[in-house]
Amino acid sequence: MKMPSQNLQARLEEVKHLLNDYAYHYYVLDQSLVSDASYDALYRELEEIEAAHPEWITPDSPTQRVGDQLLEGFSKVAHAESMYSLGNAFSPEEVTQFIERVTQQVEGPVSFMCECKIDGLAIALTYQDGVFVRGATRGDGTIGEDITQNLRTIRSLPLRLRQNLSVEVRGECYMPKAVFLALNEEREAQGQEIFKNPRNAAAGGLRQLDPRAVADRQLNIFLYSAVYTDEFHPESQAGLFAAFEQLGLRTNPLRRECQTAEEVIDYIQMIGQQRHDLPYEIDGVVIKVNHIDQQQALGFTVKAPRWAIAYKFPAEEAVTTLREVEWTVGRTGVVTPTAIMDPVPLAGTTVQRASLHNVDLIESLDVRIGDQVTIHKAGDIIPEITSVLLAKRPQDSQPLAIPTHCPECQTALVRQGEEVALRCPNLVCPAQRLALLSHFVSRGAMNIQGLGPRILNQLVASQAVTELDDLYRLSLEDLLSLDKIQEKSAQKLLAAIEASKSNSAERLLFGLGIRHVGAKAARLVLQVFGDLNRLSQATAEEIGAIEGVGPIISQSLVQYLTLESSQAMLKRLAEAGVNLTYQGPQPLEVAQGETANDFWLGKTVVLTGTMESYSRSEAKELLEARGAKVTGSVSKKTDYLVAGQEAGSKLSKAESLGVTILDEASFLANL
Repeated sequence: MKMPSQNLQARLEEVKHLLNDYAYHYYVLDQSLVSDASYDALYRELEEIEAAHPEWITPDSPTQRVGDQLLEGFSKVAHAESMYSLGNAFSPEEVTQFIERVTQQVEGPVSFMCECKIDGLAIALTYQDGVFVRGATRGDGTIGEDITQNLRTIRSLPLRLRQNLSVEVRGECYMPKAVFLALNEEREAQGQEIFKNPRNAAAGGLRQLDPRAVADRQLNIFLYSAVYTDEFHPESQAGLFAAFEQLGLRTNPLRRECQTAEEVIDYIQMIGQQRHDLPYEIDGVVIKVNHIDQQQALGFTVKAPRWAIAYKFPAEEAVTTLREVEWTVGRTGVVTPTAIMDPVPLAGTTVQRASLHNVDLIESLDVRIGDQVTIHKAGDIIPEITSVLLAKRPQDSQPLAIPTHCPECQTALVRQGEEVALRCPNLVCPAQRLALLSHFVSRGAMNIQGLGPRILNQLVASQAVTELDDLYRLSLEDLLSLDKIQEKSAQKLLAAIEASKSNSAERLLFGLGIRHVGAKAARLVLQVFGDLNRLSQATAEEIGAIEGVGPIISQSLVQYLTLESSQAMLKRLAEAGVNLTYQGPQPLEVAQGETANDFWLGKTVVLTGTMESYSRSEAKELLEARGAKVTGSVSKKTDYLVAGQEAGSKLSKAESLGVTILDEASFLANL
């Protein structure tokens, strides 16, 4: 029997409340209350009700995060109060001078709130009666741009506060380091210009005119200030953070209230040691007078508050000498230059290689062999040449020779469309084939152990392997004909190839090297379609409807799988006995209101060190299948640290925070 309209609308409000609450716990508190499948079922129910009654759709509905309508541009927004920049300090002495100055200028004892300085984009969020109604950029501090629709795509930004409060809050929008790395890898494979750092990538994301493209950037936020009113006026910065958490607003937990200059300096040193392990980029520490009445007494200069200062970390750079440039061909044909330099210590590692990315970058830097160059790590991750010391350039230096033909097959290189990359268009280029084979046999794909570059090189050179499926027709004689291969190792390699036939099909799909299709996307689509044959018959719309799979991935899959050559490849793989069916875990099904009897369900887990039983990616997959959230850094929200052999700083941090530590035996026992 059809539900009465009044009851249906009540159900709509109940579902919206549940979904917003689940999102708050997951994206703000790092707590998973329900399985993905249960969340998806509620979301589909909400979509069905709203489709039947579009007049009931409200701005705080989870369905309104990502719209289909392209933006025409960004209108201007006048800020209720100016968004000031901060004065800078570059040494502990300058921080101490700031503390002494403000302590002398206000009455009573002064404490300070120390916070990480997130390297992102300042944003202002306006809520009316608890509902998010507008989001804006900082702009010039007085006038910003309305980016409401784009900010709605950020999952940690609540569309409704946990109280019906009208308030403007401010913070930072940023891109996590892992997302930045994956985005640049994808852009480089496509021949597009890469982003220099996560901040630029986040800024580019927020200025997309298609909100769906913004959602693909997986941006996040931390909030740290507000426009104070009679309705909302905490007594201190510490009280502000407490109020934010009650409202469901995301804050950075790495903050500390300090009473003295010595405590502030200790905090700065602690954060400086941890910064490279954080999942987001920071470029300093912000020190604020804690009590709001003291802040207001100190006031502002024309440009900055007198009650706050930003300590900027020294730039971590090194100078070394460029010795040669190596040009390599990837599996999509992109030819990438890599700088080979004298080894030099930088940000905790020894750096000898740095990607030059593309010819445009080489020409803009005018980098040459023999140059002394300045390098740093973009996003604290990627070694990158930032400048050339022209005063020390050898007099006989010559501009770097840019290849016109593929270094492997000698095919003339091309630029496709507006790509910045050089590309080898030869689809049978040995280098592309070798790169694809290396990807196919890698641990994250088919995981054929022992089949490394030396053996693959010989197999390609001898034409024993020209296509991926040729690997499954190799004989003992084929392997024994290779250089330095004995019968025992050949038998072992054949056994590894045979074992890979039974892999779950998402490994095979990832191993095919389809552009834009990573391991996670491969698993998501095959959890829905079940096998590669069914997936080959799916439309881009059907694939794109899967949560976490966007139009770029779905179109790329359809383009690849509908090719006659791809269909023939899958047929030959199946004939060779390779499994085309998904055999991995399905998302845990947990009924509404029930609790799964599972050790890992809803827990936040960090992996460190090396285990004998599983690789880290395999362990991560097992944990996620059991409802755990696997993160890259230890915090107070971490439930378990799984520590293998040679566990490093994460183990020490877990011990200091009192996090439960599991060795490999305990990890296996609880699986």
